[in-house]
Amino acid sequence: MLYRVGADLVLFAHFLFAAFAVFGGLLVFYESAWAWAHIPVVLWSSVVNLMSWTCPLTPIENALRTRAGRLGYSGGFVQHYIGPVVYPRGMPRQLELVAGVSIVAGNALVYAIIFALAVR
Repeated sequence: MLYRVGADLVLFAHFLFAAFAVFGGLLVFYESAWAWAHIPVVLWSSVVNLMSWTCPLTPIENALRTRAGRLGYSGGFVQHYIGPVVYPRGMPRQLELVAGVSIVAGNALVYAIIFALAVR
């Protein structure tokens, strides 16, 4: 039971990390200090997608699931949990590349808007 709860907590942390990478720039609208945490998260998330790396949280979650008597999964967090929702027939490598570029491009746009509003 403890390992299952641990795996679920790692999954939840992984989801929060990914959500922060995508939407964390919006927090910078309210407090610019968020940028110090957000920018490294964006860069890490983008590199992981672009290089097709496995985030270290994925093997931790899988190890905990295995210890709990459950099956782990192959591939990464995005491919396993998000890919089937966004792309039900399977997540091609191109979608990983799009995700990696989109994270940087979307957040660059948010930061450009924040900068433009601050200069005003």
